[in-house]
Amino acid sequence: MNIRAVFLIVLALFMILSAVPAAASEQNNVQTTWSLLDYIAVDYASAVKDGSVINEIEFAEMQEFSATVGARIAEMPDFPERAEILKNAQSLRDAISSKESVDLVSHEARRLAAELISVFPISLSPNNVPNIYEGASLYAQQCASCHGKSGGGDGDAAAGLDPPPIAFTETARARERSLFALYQVIGQGLEGTSMSAYPDLSDQDRWSLAFYIGSMAFADAEQGKKVWENETTIRAYVPNMKALSTMTPAELGNMIGVNQAEALTAYLRENPGEITKNQKGSLILVREQLQESLAAYEVGNVREARQLALSAYLDGFEPLEAVLDTRDSNLLREIEFSMAELRSSISQGVSVKTVKQKISKLDVLFYRAEITLRRDNATAMTSFLGSFTILLREGLEALLIVVAMMAFLRKSKRSEATRFIHAGWVAALVAGAATWATATYFIDFSGASREVTEGFGALLAAVILLSVGFWMHGKSRAGAWQHYIQKSMGQSLSRGSAWVLFGLAFLVVYREAFETIIFYTALWSQGNGGSIIIGAIAALVVLGVIAWVMLYYSRTLPIPKFFAFSSILISILAIVLAGKGTASLQEAGLLNITPIANMPHISVLGTYPALEPLAAQLTTLSLIVFGLWLSKFRHSKAMIKSRRTSYRNELR
Repeated sequence: MNIRAVFLIVLALFMILSAVPAAASEQNNVQTTWSLLDYIAVDYASAVKDGSVINEIEFAEMQEFSATVGARIAEMPDFPERAEILKNAQSLRDAISSKESVDLVSHEARRLAAELISVFPISLSPNNVPNIYEGASLYAQQCASCHGKSGGGDGDAAAGLDPPPIAFTETARARERSLFALYQVIGQGLEGTSMSAYPDLSDQDRWSLAFYIGSMAFADAEQGKKVWENETTIRAYVPNMKALSTMTPAELGNMIGVNQAEALTAYLRENPGEITKNQKGSLILVREQLQESLAAYEVGNVREARQLALSAYLDGFEPLEAVLDTRDSNLLREIEFSMAELRSSISQGVSVKTVKQKISKLDVLFYRAEITLRRDNATAMTSFLGSFTILLREGLEALLIVVAMMAFLRKSKRSEATRFIHAGWVAALVAGAATWATATYFIDFSGASREVTEGFGALLAAVILLSVGFWMHGKSRAGAWQHYIQKSMGQSLSRGSAWVLFGLAFLVVYREAFETIIFYTALWSQGNGGSIIIGAIAALVVLGVIAWVMLYYSRTLPIPKFFAFSSILISILAIVLAGKGTASLQEAGLLNITPIANMPHISVLGTYPALEPLAAQLTTLSLIVFGLWLSKFRHSKAMIKSRRTSYRNELR
């Protein structure tokens, strides 16, 4: 080995060893900055009220901390989102200087903290279940002298400290403080205060101490146990350890109510092991699965990464789509497109850095969605509109097909056969409810399984509708209709045809029923049950009016017009179902996704911002055009043959 090689090896080792403390320093900087932002979000309320300063010392501290946040972010290594985050840091500083409302400053501080972590990911939850008893022992040894034996901020060493030690029993502040925030402060300390860092404590010890401290302000653990064990829908809001560690009691209160949130906080912080028994639901789960997807992608497991990203969408986000759609449809479309783009990028094998950037972008979008989905944003009107829109949108498509079949049977003087149609849609409603109950309480019916069912059901219905549409178009001429009537009068409806009617009614209703129930479950958890019921009733009334109008006017329409209009309606519905079915199979992971930027997602038309659903709809349209041409060609050929026959008869 020559001297040059030795020199290069030594230089490489030096660079690696130099990078380790630099990376650690960068992480410490991020953690400290996050802690400052959390402190601002929690304590600004004690400095400003209604636009006026109520505590000069606290206000000066808020100004100092916000300036420090901006300075620390400016010192961080360059990153793509730097300009935007610096701009937001300045906005936070300006809001504090202008004595803006507590809600605004708290929101800006937490948003900035979320953006920071999305760029510089750090561990947000313990690797193992914290030991609350070990936390109590550590508190007595390390914290009681300042914060007091019971956490009231009245320890023997508290006298003369400026600012005074935090009273952990003060409920108002405790509501705004997450366990992760406590963990950060224990490890990093807090600049400008007497709170020093405890870097010598192990990671597990810091988490145990944080859980113990975080439980001091909340006492109704017994009630929390009842909530956790009896109200299973609430478990979706705290699905895993990360959710418990990062969510503040105030944020949980916005979703399930203050009293239940504080009782549940007391129980879960004292019994963190209970959280490991519950692993489903909420946007926290979406984030966790996307991080797991990234971890799998980093080690080259593309298939698992894609499946985790798919599950994050289907099992974590999709059930909340309907609620979010009624409050911020643009945000919903942005998240849908971004998640589809992420899955496409993973399938294409793009760089790890690109996948990480896309997940970071989604993390910020999820934060915005969580703010929008808060329970306190669920007014009576939004709940009514959500309920009305869901049922009207999901029910209209199925209603049009069912009513068109019933109108046809009446025109054909086969009204007795409508019982097969009624049996089909009633059976579909029962099956949809049974599927939901089975998936909720008995087996794990994944989002992918649901999408496969909906996808193939929609495509099969589209094929049946195409054939029905072609048949109806062929009968739109009076002569063809009279021939059909003369041929079929007096004959009973065949068993095969009856089951086709039953099957089509079942297909189009079932694929909507299960999804509608899921959407209503998510909407119901937001509260305002009365408004939701009224919204559903209003939608049913509108659907009933539409059905009555269609059936009434179908009786008065001349036969050619009836079949012409029916064939057009059915053709449109076949195009819609082709798009929806293809999109469902994409969401189930059976088809690739090629995103199309700026293409609108219009659910009622079955249009999605991807190439494959568009191609399916164009193919269906092409088949319809070809079918119309073929029908016209055959009709012309038949007319020519008829004229020739008439001419020959005249000659004879």
